[in-house]
Amino acid sequence: MTSSSPRTVIRSTGMSVPEKVVTNADFEAIVDTSDEWITTRTGIKERRMCAEGQNTADMAAEAGRVTLADAGLDPDDVDILILSTATPDHLLPATACETQALLGCENAAAFDISAACAGWLYGVSLADAMITSGMHENVLVIGSEKMSAILDYTDRTTCVLFGDGAGAALVSVGGGNGRGILGTHMRTNGRQARLLWRPAGGAALPSTDETRSDRMEYVKQEGREIFKQAVMCMESACRHVLDSTDRRISDIDLVIPHQANIRIIDAVASRLGVERDRVFVNIDRYGNTSSASIPIALDEARRQGRVGEGSTILMTAFGGGLAWGASVVVL
Repeated sequence: MTSSSPRTVIRSTGMSVPEKVVTNADFEAIVDTSDEWITTRTGIKERRMCAEGQNTADMAAEAGRVTLADAGLDPDDVDILILSTATPDHLLPATACETQALLGCENAAAFDISAACAGWLYGVSLADAMITSGMHENVLVIGSEKMSAILDYTDRTTCVLFGDGAGAALVSVGGGNGRGILGTHMRTNGRQARLLWRPAGGAALPSTDETRSDRMEYVKQEGREIFKQAVMCMESACRHVLDSTDRRISDIDLVIPHQANIRIIDAVASRLGVERDRVFVNIDRYGNTSSASIPIALDEARRQGRVGEGSTILMTAFGGGLAWGASVVVL
């Protein structure tokens, strides 16, 4: 970014989660598991689940409304709407288009991106580039996931991990006093894509009676390998973005990691040398909400007073693709 380029800031945030709470005890009645097993291995106590008829676009639009209200802007002020989701309401059109209509962002171009749990960070990086190019001023970046729609409720290794929800941030022209998106680091390793994927339901293997009976349209993952890759890649991304922004981990007021597994979060924090009180955790209440995870956590951290204007935060995520990244931001 040149000295004449505009600095981008995260101007406001918002979130939306379904009212329905699903506890670990609820899963004990569905699959062979227990509250103790889930809690000790994942840190999850409960998660949210959409009501009948409540979809990805509905949660995205509500998170967007809260975010715009937080910024004191009208929907017409949004130039671009970027929606990260692994659970689009339809394969065509993009769920961002339906979200745009629900929000009434008549002046905004809208499109989806798909980078699984890292998708919202990818979206923030896109928004940053769009604004520093001088083409746009306000980009609404939303992560919204209805994970409950793609889970196999006979598979105890996956169905207990995920929850539904949406989080958003308005990325705008701004800055001053050191504020802004200082840097983002993104990486992908497609050779390992099948460690976390949905085998069927796309153009390569369309839905059939056979794919449905074989439960191939649900999330599949190799848990142990994903754990190892997540810890290694998130640590690496954090170190890279800290170096590129000339920051040390001691400069960070709060680390906001993707909420996938408490053991992953603790392992990454330990490797970075970060005390637990400087790491935001809400996985116990929401589970893994994929690309909605970080924006939900960011919004809660702001509203709880954990961070505010001038706080330096480090955000990092890892997910299917395999895709991962990290970003340093001064709010």
